[in-house]
Amino acid sequence: MAEVRVTVDGVNYADEVEPRMLLVQYLRERLGKTGTLIGCDTSNCGACTVHLNGQSVKSCSVLAVQADGAEVLTIEGLARGEDLHPVQKAFNECHGLQCGYCTPGMIMAAVDLLGDNPDPDEHEVREGIEGNLCRCTGYQNIVRSVQRAAQMMKPGATAPTEQPAPVAGD
Repeated sequence: MAEVRVTVDGVNYADEVEPRMLLVQYLRERLGKTGTLIGCDTSNCGACTVHLNGQSVKSCSVLAVQADGAEVLTIEGLARGEDLHPVQKAFNECHGLQCGYCTPGMIMAAVDLLGDNPDPDEHEVREGIEGNLCRCTGYQNIVRSVQRAAQMMKPGATAPTEQPAPVAGD
């Protein structure tokens, strides 16, 4: 067994774990952070994306012991009480999800993208989320959601004044 001390969503934890335990397993099984999903176990889908020391990572490819001393932010930690993070709000407003399985990882990747590039164009959004797969959508509403979140996060931004443009087929 190995000792792990980690801060997850602002709360400090100290646990003994098997050295081979993945961070995604630790988050879900030990801490109950079930918003971090297990999709493929091969780091291809991105459903398990979290932030590790401020950078998005696929938690199925990180051992829990590698997170020792680190800060982890999960989808559960984005909202502040009842106030959703702007990316969460934008995904809701712009219908950036269908079945919802990819949504937590997609949102976490989008938050990281917007931290690096606060005003991405469509190509930059698609490039920024390319490690996260969605099997339900054509990504149009996901891209629109990320761009809407970028607008919402600009200094001085106010509540939306217009509805998102319709997507073909709506």
